[in-house]
Amino acid sequence: MTQYDRTKEELQRSPKTWLVTGAAGFIGSHLVETLLELGQKVIGLDNYSTGYRRNVEEVQERFPRRPFRMVEGDIRNLATCVEVMRGVDYVLHEAADASVPRSIDDPLTANEVNVVGTLNLLKAARDARVRRFVFASSSAVYGDAEALPLREADAGSPLSPYAVSKWTDEKYAEVFSRAFGLETIGLRYFNVFGPRQDPNGSYAAVIPKWIHTMISGARCVVNGDGETTRDFCPVSDVVQANLLAATAPFDPGVHRVYNVGAGRRTSLNELHDMLAAALPRVLPAQSIQPRQHQEFRAGDVRHSQADIAGIVADLGYTPTSDLRLALEETMRWYTIQWKANLVLARTA
Repeated sequence: MTQYDRTKEELQRSPKTWLVTGAAGFIGSHLVETLLELGQKVIGLDNYSTGYRRNVEEVQERFPRRPFRMVEGDIRNLATCVEVMRGVDYVLHEAADASVPRSIDDPLTANEVNVVGTLNLLKAARDARVRRFVFASSSAVYGDAEALPLREADAGSPLSPYAVSKWTDEKYAEVFSRAFGLETIGLRYFNVFGPRQDPNGSYAAVIPKWIHTMISGARCVVNGDGETTRDFCPVSDVVQANLLAATAPFDPGVHRVYNVGAGRRTSLNELHDMLAAALPRVLPAQSIQPRQHQEFRAGDVRHSQADIAGIVADLGYTPTSDLRLALEETMRWYTIQWKANLVLARTA
């Protein structure tokens, strides 16, 4: 039995109250879904600027009688943060303006949402005496650091306003732990993928975008030569990391930051090949178009890989081992949505 299995069993025996920000988004909705499946009481917060109502409806359809309250509100409003924090044991903070290119186009909004919004939540959590505040950081904080795999102590120069905002969140969390005793755990997500991730728009992540392109019969566009590498992580592993981080035994007033990834590098060319290999098994009638290369995207790092030794040792994190299978399962979900002509969800 894994530590995650034990954690889920303990939560089922002793349910808690959780606040999930960005609950209508890609990762947030998966967190809500798992918590409700475990019999937890959940409060969701989202302003639907990037989240999607269908995500929440899908979860509610699965668990119509579980204790779940969805609040429409903005983390930039302190009063809203105070209201939703009442009676909360654990916070899972996912709400963000989570796009490197969008932050370059609009750095002020990235700062307002990611920094001011997080600061509001930290203050509200401190005042409400929550047990622990777990928040989404990002591998973007490593910037131009070149030594791989990337370790939590590594630091480079940030390459985007988004990276600066996430680094600032980590520092504010550290200060709230030291100055006020609020327990905080930051999770530096690498390249997360899975069902409900937005395949549309110029800021879409590569996996949902390419899956939607392939099942539509179009040609995938690769930024650069395709040898850029990423550490692709299924959303189920991110859910695991959040629940472990929230409940792990630590000394009072703890502050930690952990990488959340698979601990492996995959090039964009390899990723395209894996998805192309999965397509005939998922949608046999669809043909594969050759990929098309274009210029590198501003603000992107060349290579990325997580060192996950810390989260494995401290939290008992066990990442998914089979990337090909996880990609194929994700493609099956998108194909079902595409065949049903459903609106595909936005990410948070």
